[in-house]
Amino acid sequence: MVRLKGLEKFASKDYPGYLTATVFLGGCNFRCPFCHNSDLVLRPDSLPDLDWDGFLTFLDERKGWLEAVCVSGGEPLLTPELETLLRAIKERGFLVKLDTNGSLPGRLEDVLASGLVDAVAMDVKAAPGKYWPTVRREVDEEDIRRSAALLRGSGIEHYFRTTAVPGLIAEEDLVAIGRWLEGAELFQLQGFSPRNTLDPEFLGVAPYDKESMEKLAEAVRPFFKEVRLEGV
Repeated sequence: MVRLKGLEKFASKDYPGYLTATVFLGGCNFRCPFCHNSDLVLRPDSLPDLDWDGFLTFLDERKGWLEAVCVSGGEPLLTPELETLLRAIKERGFLVKLDTNGSLPGRLEDVLASGLVDAVAMDVKAAPGKYWPTVRREVDEEDIRRSAALLRGSGIEHYFRTTAVPGLIAEEDLVAIGRWLEGAELFQLQGFSPRNTLDPEFLGVAPYDKESMEKLAEAVRPFFKEVRLEGV
């Protein structure tokens, strides 16, 4: 059975354009210090499991009103039973959006081929060559590149997003990300929120202000067809 760790019954920003709920899966292979889902990443077994039948009832009762379900984490692609969850959502007539960090291209390829996903948001954690200080785990950046290429060639709605954390992401980093993903349809630049961070030291990091975020967005606009600002 799929171990569901949380449910946001109405998540207005998780799948723009659709009335969306978000379900959370536990576990992650990254340790991003600014992550605000620290319990899902570090202590998923300490969190109670959401009742599976209760979740299905929730979906059934919202047919005709809810339009989509976002599957997030943690890193959902680590869950072996992920397709069971996606299929249950799709069978009830909802759109499915998947969040991923892009580190598992093999799993991503399988899920894309399954036809169980309508949209994907891939988090680009850092500029090429700078993943270690940001995710604090060994990562083969070729896997990140492969995942991005899979999405760009999939024909499935997708976008890339980066959280602008002072000290980790500067304008030069965003420009490097832009050059890497140049021509992609949509890039979302997200503001950092210092709450419940995985590394307590990041609770004291002041986010970029609105003016700085707008300047960062302008720096990457030449590389993408659309740049969206979120959380500012």
